[in-house]
Order: sequence, then structure tokens, then C-alpha cells
Amino acid sequence: MNLLNVSKNLSLMKNRLHTLCLACFILTTVSCLLSETSYSQSLIIGNDKTRFEAGLNIGPSFFLGDLGGHKGKGTTFIKDVNLPITQLMVGAFITYYPNQWLGFRAALNYGKLEGEDQLITTKGENELYRKQRNLDFRTNLAEGYIATEIYPLAWLNRNNEDYKPRFSPYGVLGVGVFHFNPQGSLTDSSGKTTWYYLRPLHTEGEGFPEYPDRKEYALTQVNIPIGFGVKYYVSDRVNLSLEVLYRHTFTDYIDDVSTTYIDPSLFYKYLSPQNAAIAVQISDKEYSPVSPGLSRLAPNPPGTQRGDPNQNDAYFTTFVKFAIRLGPVYKSRYDENVASRMRCPHRF
Repeated sequence: MNLLNVSKNLSLMKNRLHTLCLACFILTTVSCLLSETSYSQSLIIGNDKTRFEAGLNIGPSFFLGDLGGHKGKGTTFIKDVNLPITQLMVGAFITYYPNQWLGFRAALNYGKLEGEDQLITTKGENELYRKQRNLDFRTNLAEGYIATEIYPLAWLNRNNEDYKPRFSPYGVLGVGVFHFNPQGSLTDSSGKTTWYYLRPLHTEGEGFPEYPDRKEYALTQVNIPIGFGVKYYVSDRVNLSLEVLYRHTFTDYIDDVSTTYIDPSLFYKYLSPQNAAIAVQISDKEYSPVSPGLSRLAPNPPGTQRGDPNQNDAYFTTFVKFAIRLGPVYKSRYDENVASRMRCPHRF
């Protein structure tokens, strides 16, 4: 009986020891996880040299294309921006900084673009034709891009560990894709305006055999974002930026206007009767120069200039950006070393 009791006691002690070891293992694992959550600086959240930032941006978007503009000959960029039809673009981004002077950004934005010939102020002959052309468009636009950020002053001070300015200028260069789908308007005799998607109407004969050089344009295109900005560090955790970002595109059809007028009879040849009737009206809305506001009695002859095929469309934004640094922020090298010592080991 004594031997039996001894055996039972040993078995009980062995089970308790296993339970105790298991409890210690679980406790140690939980402690490590909590410590890792509080102090770890893995590649996911960055460290003193490498970091991630995530944020939001919002600001006006401006179209640069064939429609709209100001007095004089049509040009590009600031001169032909029509402020009354300024649209809004919003988005989100995340940026990885392997060091203080270089960043790699991924961003998604959504907004609108718009253009309208009637906004042109007529002061002479150079802009009169564009005013009388009387075309308009609008489109929703979604884009995604990746880009590199370069901080030149930080690069010049890359060997100075004490260089932590409040303001930091930077440049941006990247590549992206965007999706658009232009609409044009028709206003009936009662004053009611209806918007129609323009690509299915082939307003310049895109895709028609008579115009083999005019391919049907894709609604998803590549762009090149290029710009500059200045970042202000509110704190080690939060920063604000003001950024101007121009998008160079490889299409002239964001506004559905590029080359010349076509023979309107071709619309009835290739489109349904309903779409053909709309295409005839919406492709040529030029009003009479003699009686402004009245439509022309005859359409523009085929081959008459409708747009400028020598300059692709573009757009740009002016963003206010709000970003938050992810992961821990250490006030000093001492704090970083203390946090490093408190991590759980990767191997037991």
C-alpha cells in the first residue's frame, strides 16, 4: 500500500509539474505578446530610422484640356484654369520611409473633373472660336498611384542626427492609373439639361472604319504624377503637408474632345437611331457668331477643327495632407534602448 501511495503521489506531482510548466509557458507567451505590442519596432511599424505614415488628403482638382480656358489662345496649366468649376478630390495614402530623406508612397484618390466652353471670357478673336464651340463635359475620376518622395534638405543633412526641422520641402515622382467616363450635356427648349455618356456616342468617329487612326479610347489610363510640397511636423507623431501634384496623361479624351468634326451621317450608320440622334446634337453644339445663343443652321463640315490633338489632357490637385506616424515614437536614443531591452527574445 505504501508503494502504491508513493506511486500515486509521484504521478500527481508529475501532472502538477506539467500543468505548472504549461501555465508558465502560456504566461511567458502572453507577456511577450504584450511587450511586443507595446515596444516592438518591427518592419510593420518602423523604428527610429525606418517608419510608416498613414493619412488622408483633400483639396481642389483642376482640369487642363481642350474645353474651357480664358481669353487669348489656349495654353496649358495655370493660365486656362476655370475656378468656377473647381472640383474636389479626396484620398488616403500610406508612406514608407527607409530613412529621413526618402519615402515610398501608395495612394488612392477619388474626385471629379469638369470643363465648359461657356466660361471663356471673350475679349478678342483668339478665344472666340472656343467660346462658340459651346461644348462641355464632366466626369468622376478614381486614381491609384505609387510614388517616390525626395527631401533634398534632409539628404544634405543625412549625416546629422540632430537635424529635425519643423518644415521640410520635398518633390514627388511616380506612376499610376486612373479611370474616367466623360459625360456631355444637352439642354432642351424648356431649359431642362440632360447628361449623356460620351464614349458610346463616338463623337469624333473613334472606332469607325472611316477613321482608322482614331481608336476607341480606353476609360482606364496610365498617368505620371509629378509635384512638390512642404511638410510641417506638428509633433513627432503628426504632420501636415501642402502639396501640388500634376498628372501627365497619355490620352486626349478625358473631355472627349481631340481632333475634328466628322460627317454626322456616320452616326446613323454605326449607332442605334436613338444614340445617333443624340450624337449628332452633342458632338456639334456650336452656336451662331451672328446671333449668340442660337444653334447653327448647318453642322460644321467634316474635317473642321474641334480640338487640339497635339496636346494631351492633364489635371492637377492642391492637397492638404494629414499624416500620423505608425508605431512607437522615442524621444531619445536612451528610450529606444530601454524599449529594446524589454522585448521578448525571438528564441528561447
